[in-house]
Amino acid sequence: MSSEPVQSSARPAIDTRILLTGFTFLAAAGTLLGAWGFQYIGDYIPCQLCYQQRIPYYIGVPVTALAVFAMMTGRIATGRILLLAAAGIFVWGAYLGGFHAGVEWDWWEGPASCAGGGGERAAGISILDQLSQGKTIVSCTDAAWRFPNTDWGLSFAGWNAVISSAIVGASLIAALGRPRRLSRASTADA
Repeated sequence: MSSEPVQSSARPAIDTRILLTGFTFLAAAGTLLGAWGFQYIGDYIPCQLCYQQRIPYYIGVPVTALAVFAMMTGRIATGRILLLAAAGIFVWGAYLGGFHAGVEWDWWEGPASCAGGGGERAAGISILDQLSQGKTIVSCTDAAWRFPNTDWGLSFAGWNAVISSAIVGASLIAALGRPRRLSRASTADA
């Protein structure tokens, strides 16, 4: 008999908390990249509330990236703390998205600074400059885009509320859940 150890062809199992933590990062980073894409490629001009909704992502993307790093390097307690912080950040994001969607559906009033082009004016660009550049002026009360393309479809703000809520849920499950392992079957056995 040989004294060599028997090597298993099965790959190690994956902790579902790491998968959920990765989801939080990818969802947050993807949403922020999508917002920039719609702005810079699709030429959708964000309003003041749209810019405010990005703040949780500017904070949350690095926090979720650190959580992924902590979880993957075995620093589970640190990862859990970072995930709880991410959940709090994206609760704020879900609130901002829900509030803006409510303004668009006329459920409540938006801020007085939410007139047409409010976000661009806050960035130092006047309405006349926007018009001379051929840009569309967007008010916080008008949804620039809805999916599905119907009166009841969700706007950017509505989808932000949904995505932020999903990030909150995934963050809480990953932070508070028990470790569960998904086994990966090896294709070499087939």
